[in-house]
Amino acid sequence: MLTELLQGSDAGGFLVIRDSASYSGRHLLKSFINGALNREEAVHVLGFEVSEEELKDELKGSPVQRLHFHDAYSDPLGWTGQPTFTAYQFCVEELTRLVGQTSHSKPATLVIDSLSWILRHLGPPAVCATLHQLRKGGAVRAIIALLHGDMHQRGTVGSVCHLASSVITVAPGMKGGDAVAKITKRSKSGKVVQDEDIFTINHDLTVVVQSKHSQLGPKQADPEELEMDPTAHLTFNLRLSNTEREAKEKLALPFVFSKEKKTALLHSGPGSGRILYEPDANDDYDQEDPDDDLDV
Repeated sequence: MLTELLQGSDAGGFLVIRDSASYSGRHLLKSFINGALNREEAVHVLGFEVSEEELKDELKGSPVQRLHFHDAYSDPLGWTGQPTFTAYQFCVEELTRLVGQTSHSKPATLVIDSLSWILRHLGPPAVCATLHQLRKGGAVRAIIALLHGDMHQRGTVGSVCHLASSVITVAPGMKGGDAVAKITKRSKSGKVVQDEDIFTINHDLTVVVQSKHSQLGPKQADPEELEMDPTAHLTFNLRLSNTEREAKEKLALPFVFSKEKKTALLHSGPGSGRILYEPDANDDYDQEDPDDDLDV
């Protein structure tokens, strides 16, 4: 599935590359930029963490004339008074204006490096609203963002990933130079597909996807799957054995009457007692007119 995403088949989508301190996703992000440039697409990069010189130095051999770098690295918060782009300018109007400054026949691809920088200075609701409006507005062909998952609370990461059409979580592989990509892709119909690939990135930023069964070895559980079982150290058992389950099914409940018990209660046998009642004159009761005592 990683190869399919690198080919740019997810038009109109929002792709998140989620990394951590153990493995950086920036090289994979540059591979996506390189692939979009080779497809003759215009690419707009919001650079908060890498300078324009460093980015273009690693993209040697790519058609960088279609690469438009918006410098948020030099002055990301506008302290000098003459910033090129700041985190506070992350809104639909400003981004549409930036993308519209260049004339291309095809819609451009917007790359955010990284979304974590913006989330540190803007609230997650505002960032998610901007991403949603930008994705639905048609100003860009696709949005690709790098997100440092271990820098934010789980709710913030979950909100951004829920908004994305594809999420690639990268982690180091079993061998040096290899990496593991856990991919979650949501189609427009709502179907969710998950996959896992082992990949390596060459010096020319091409990605080589390998078979996940050949080198993965035993599957390592996610940290969330390793949480303690709340029923592990209880002084009583919450589960029933087969013998206990059979005994429970055979047990007759006190207020559930069997057919024989109903018959015995409804039809009295010989020797059983009866209650006889004869109304006297003081009993003001008339079956024909129960309201006879009322002055109506």
